[in-house]
Amino acid sequence: MLPCYNPPENWAEVVVDSVASIEAKGLFSVELIVVNDGSTERVTDESIAFLKAKISNINVIDYEVNRGKGYALRKGVAVAKQDLIIYTDIDFPYTEESFMKVYEGLAQGNDVVPGHRGAAYYTNTPFIRKLISKSLRWTLKTFLRLPTDDSQCGIKGFNQVGAKVFLDTQIDRFLFDLEFIKLASKRKVKFQKAEVTLKPNVVFSKVNFKILARESLNFFKVLFRK
Repeated sequence: MLPCYNPPENWAEVVVDSVASIEAKGLFSVELIVVNDGSTERVTDESIAFLKAKISNINVIDYEVNRGKGYALRKGVAVAKQDLIIYTDIDFPYTEESFMKVYEGLAQGNDVVPGHRGAAYYTNTPFIRKLISKSLRWTLKTFLRLPTDDSQCGIKGFNQVGAKVFLDTQIDRFLFDLEFIKLASKRKVKFQKAEVTLKPNVVFSKVNFKILARESLNFFKVLFRK
């Protein structure tokens, strides 16, 4: 499942190539759900037609107003037909091996399998993004004591038990991941981290400080949500 908002150039080709690679590696067929979260750039009729021509089992959800990644993913999860669901970003920033680690964790019977980025993740990470990430990890480890300190990793998987938890999230933007992890922990679902690795030369998006400021309120909502 892929949320999509103003994706990079050649995004449709990247999606087609990545899905083909994952299917070849896993020897299974992927049901691809793309949720266009109010994009104003580069999501065209031609790009969608290209996806549909190359990927037989695809569902494209589209709406005009940008609502945020959490909202987009809930729209996708609500219509998913498969028992196991994995979401990541539209540019497929994690290796195919990482995807398979998440899949294997689910195949072993775990309800929620979030990706976990090791120390190597910070090697080429921009300073501000690194500072935000490490600060949040410290907070999770020190105060919330969740089963992972990497709530914001951009690849996660869950089965139908986990999907019910995910659909109960309420936050639309940055901290929906944290809300999901906290709810999963409180409901004592079967949980296993998967160590994942970024592909070389991944381009990091710019940090939106306006969104971060708004998300500070959501952080307190997560802290006190039951």
